[in-house]
Amino acid sequence: MKKITIAIDGFSSTGKSTLAKQLANHLGYVYVDTGAMYRAVALYAMQNGYIGSDFFDKDSLIKSLPLIKLQFKYNADLGYAEMYLNDVNVETVIRTIEVSGFVSKVAEVSEVRAKLVEQQQEMGKDKGIVMDGRDICTVVFPDAELKIFMTASAATRAQRRYDELVEKGDAVTYEEVLKNVEDRDYIDTHRDDSPLVIADDAIEIDNSHLSRKEQFEVVLELINELTKTL
Repeated sequence: MKKITIAIDGFSSTGKSTLAKQLANHLGYVYVDTGAMYRAVALYAMQNGYIGSDFFDKDSLIKSLPLIKLQFKYNADLGYAEMYLNDVNVETVIRTIEVSGFVSKVAEVSEVRAKLVEQQQEMGKDKGIVMDGRDICTVVFPDAELKIFMTASAATRAQRRYDELVEKGDAVTYEEVLKNVEDRDYIDTHRDDSPLVIADDAIEIDNSHLSRKEQFEVVLELINELTKTL
């Protein structure tokens, strides 16, 4: 079967990463979680005092970009690659509500996006890749053979995210998770550089009432139909 590029965009907490991992494992493709890359940069900004609840020193972050080393290292026990920031495994910490509160602001910075988009395009030059994020269909891989845009109601996404965080032992409330989801939606869709939009040729999937298995089967059928024509 000819390898293709699968680009998945969508709102936060729509299960993009879960779907992308399922597809990559099934197809034997490389999986890249671009959200983890932006989260890692946000974590770096937090660790170095560049961002807080009432300030954001963008200039210092931009000057520090050459010092930020991002890597995905495959974890055989988990079955997917984990995010490393300057050789430190940050896969767990970048998923916290604290990092979530800053990641969209960091992703607004054009210099950050340029650095990460360049790396993402290099990762996908040989196809056989599944990549998810906010601008994969429109900016990173505008010529991808399959483009998916995932959505669900803010309340549904917040509940999923809340359940996930509580299961991990994080002390959060549903209300603050919902606010985080809504705030990220606004920032992602209103930023000047590469705002979150549906590509003209993307297939929109509302998974508000789909299970992970049902969602996977819907997209796998799309892939099977597409590859028959290549």
